[in-house]
Amino acid sequence: MPIYAYKCESCGVAKDVLQKMSEPPLTDCPACGAAAFRKQLTAAGFQLKGSGWYATDFKGGSATPAANAPAPTEAKPAESASAEPAAAKPATTGCGGSCSCH
Repeated sequence: MPIYAYKCESCGVAKDVLQKMSEPPLTDCPACGAAAFRKQLTAAGFQLKGSGWYATDFKGGSATPAANAPAPTEAKPAESASAEPAAAKPATTGCGGSCSCH
């Protein structure tokens, strides 16, 4: 259930009230009884920061934090020029090359 902030426009008393979202807003001030108790606009109680989930969020056990994760390995160097290009290799089929389909 959310907590709503209220303030009386008559006497100035402020109060935080735990209410269901489906309940109607309060109107009568609990201090002076005037019908000037108004719901206030307040900031959210949490902030979302960062670009997304972290490796340690909601994991059980001993997870390694993202900052301590091992660095990615370097990419393999390009294959030598003597290797055949992929387009020049014959297509592999289920027939093993013994038919006239290629």
